[in-house]
Amino acid sequence: MKKFILTTLVSISTCFAFAQVPGAPAGAKMPDMNRGHVYGKVVDDQGKPVEFASVVLLKTTIDPATKKPKDILVKAQQAELNGDFNFKEIPINVKLKIKISFVGFTSYEAPVAFAMPPMGGMKPGQAPDPEMMAKMMAAFEKDLGNIKLATDSKELDAVVVTGTKALVEMDIDKKSFNVGQNIVTSGGTAIDVMRNIPSVQVDIDGNVKVRNANPILFIDGRPTTLSMDQIPADIIDKVEVITNPSAKYDASGSMAGIVNIVLKKNKKNGYNGMVNAGANRRGGTNLMGNFSYQQNKWNLTATIMNMMERNESNGYSDRQASIGDVATSIYQSSENKTKGFMLFPRFSADYALTNRSTITLGAFFGGGGQFKPIETLDITSTVNGVKSFSNRYTESKREFKPQGFQLGFKHTFPKAGEELTMDMNFFGGTNKNESLITTNYLNNSAITGTQIQKNAGEGNNKFITVQTDYVKPIKNEGTIEMGLRAQINELANKNVNTLKAVGSDVYKEITSASINYTSTNHVYAAYMSVSGKTPAFSYKIGLRGESSNYTGELLNTKQQFSNNFPLSLFPSIFLKKDLSKTDQLQLSVTRRVNRPNFFQIIPFVDYSDSLNITRGNADLVPEFTTSGELSYSKTKGSATFLLSGYYKYTDNLITRYYSQEINPVSGKMDLINTFINANSSINYGAEATYVNKFFNWWDFTANLNVYNSKINTSNIEGAGAVSDGIWTAFGKINNNFVLPKKWVIQLSGDYQGKTNMPVSQNQGQMGPPGMQAQSSSQGYVEPYYGIDLAIKKSFLKNDMASLTLAFNDIMKTRGNTRVSIGDGFVQTSYRISNPQQVRLTLSVRFGKFDMSQMKRNNNSGADMQQMQQ
Repeated sequence: MKKFILTTLVSISTCFAFAQVPGAPAGAKMPDMNRGHVYGKVVDDQGKPVEFASVVLLKTTIDPATKKPKDILVKAQQAELNGDFNFKEIPINVKLKIKISFVGFTSYEAPVAFAMPPMGGMKPGQAPDPEMMAKMMAAFEKDLGNIKLATDSKELDAVVVTGTKALVEMDIDKKSFNVGQNIVTSGGTAIDVMRNIPSVQVDIDGNVKVRNANPILFIDGRPTTLSMDQIPADIIDKVEVITNPSAKYDASGSMAGIVNIVLKKNKKNGYNGMVNAGANRRGGTNLMGNFSYQQNKWNLTATIMNMMERNESNGYSDRQASIGDVATSIYQSSENKTKGFMLFPRFSADYALTNRSTITLGAFFGGGGQFKPIETLDITSTVNGVKSFSNRYTESKREFKPQGFQLGFKHTFPKAGEELTMDMNFFGGTNKNESLITTNYLNNSAITGTQIQKNAGEGNNKFITVQTDYVKPIKNEGTIEMGLRAQINELANKNVNTLKAVGSDVYKEITSASINYTSTNHVYAAYMSVSGKTPAFSYKIGLRGESSNYTGELLNTKQQFSNNFPLSLFPSIFLKKDLSKTDQLQLSVTRRVNRPNFFQIIPFVDYSDSLNITRGNADLVPEFTTSGELSYSKTKGSATFLLSGYYKYTDNLITRYYSQEINPVSGKMDLINTFINANSSINYGAEATYVNKFFNWWDFTANLNVYNSKINTSNIEGAGAVSDGIWTAFGKINNNFVLPKKWVIQLSGDYQGKTNMPVSQNQGQMGPPGMQAQSSSQGYVEPYYGIDLAIKKSFLKNDMASLTLAFNDIMKTRGNTRVSIGDGFVQTSYRISNPQQVRLTLSVRFGKFDMSQMKRNNNSGADMQQMQQ
């Protein structure tokens, strides 16, 4: 009968299309018999309107893959200031339901059905009765009346959200790790956070690696000039690990992918804040204040962080070399102490221009840091069996003043999921450095001569990114994404190096030891990707095009360098198959590029450190990496298991390389640390991550990565080919125990097996001369492990205060031993930094949560999506 009625209605609609309705007002038209109108009002227990409540209409269909019912979004909106909502053009011949939710209220859900009037024996060709037509027209109008939302008393009483996020969140192209509740890292920096992220390795110098290579660092989805040790841990909300970036992301960079740090943001109306204060056993302190205010169309956040650092490290280096007919041995033992401070102020503001348009302004300025490392180095040198001794004392001072501005615009369209974003980001700053290196030559502890070297330099950098992205939903729950991006990076460095030789009273400038340059690098890109779902799988396919160029000048010699890299295409493919509600399979294939930077290309010999001579290579070409990854995930109750197999092939790998060359300063054969394009490199392995809440009081996370890495240098004369890679394992375990009376204990540990040197390594500004900047193609790292422990006690009303005691590297085992082997030399070095660190941190929260004034924020789209799950 229902089918007959609908068929009849369609026939009537066709016959009377655009015709005047009998008995209706002049000009009235027949309604679309397949479209309805639903409206109503959202109120609270007192009958007052609930402003900006999230309202969605869903239709229930049968999933062709699983043969089970599933909900699909039809339309979504937020209630007006008076609580009204209004949905037009709604299909009437499907099963509908409405969902309404708002913070502080219990969610509301109810079916929506259109009641069809009886057809009253109407015959074919007979004109409809005016009264019957009026009833038919009214049937397509559905007034749901005033819908009352019950107050969620638990949430209102608590004032703060007491639930915790899932530790791991999976997406088609990334993994997210929520770290806002990580107590081991309280009072530390982003380096401490990374030690607790599955898949991420951190070496003794704080260099972050993903699958034995250095990733690109993002903050809130954009590149940054800040380093990990310049980002306070207490302002980090979560870390996204993108091992295989899609076409949306910059194709330039490391083959390790991207690590994106997402900073904490205020999501509550009214005002609230936090103050953290702490100290460690070496005299370091940290003080952090955060204040947020959200009201009406404004959302304001201000953060300031001050850290007084007191770091210690020690180690040794032993190099055996045979250069020509000269056999040398250099043994160095080092002790390093650093005092410094860091100030990090940050401000951001969101303003809702309309219900669908938001402008964002963020800035950090007026901060910076200053570090004063003091290093003592005892050196024993042996040349053809003759020993000599010296002592080297270095006092340094490094300053940096970063600044950054972000301007963003976001517009959401009436169609759910359609949005346009535009961003302009500027990161930059200035830096200064100076050092005084005093070398005393000894004979039975008596000083026989003294050499003093002074180094003073300054520089600045500018990193500008302009980007626009557009997302449009399409059929089959898919989207089309496209965007444009322009990136400009400018660097400048001026350095003066002077030397007062033994027996001299005059400082002479060493031009060959002073590297002064400017460089500009431009990258232009466009991308497009399409995602969707078929009965068999979900997909995301994209293509990115990039071109770049750079120019540079050596200021000392007026030499100019430039290069244009032509347009290159970078496809990406992501496929996801839902095997069941709990089992998922993912496959991804991408292509990326790493272009040599200016410092790697300029053929300048840096002799500022006589024990670590470096030179660029003007013949370097870009390296291209093709990556493939197959992942399986399973969720059962509170447990999540992820298993991934991956393979990366890099052509023309850029890596450091030691070679014997004539030293242009001394005119003698020496070891020069330069850069080369190795023939290729291959990395492959398997990674498993397991997360579970075994009990209400025990959260557990484990990660194991077993991989093989090798570098082929058969194209380098005298280097030989690396025929066999090194199989190794890296693992992490993290436990959180919630005990009675508001005590929490966190116990974690990590292990790194013997592995190749990481590729794309940093310049090595840390550590004693001769112990850094080692080649990834000529060495390996010995195994090491570490254990961390933290204890937290919450107190005061609503747990507004907490005290955390953290112990890092309890067993003093995170020492790092590196072995380098090359043409005519073998070098072994060891370093350990800040072992058995102890930190005590006090945290106090405050605020007033104004429930009645909760307004729409930038994340409303995400909230809508969550309601469908």
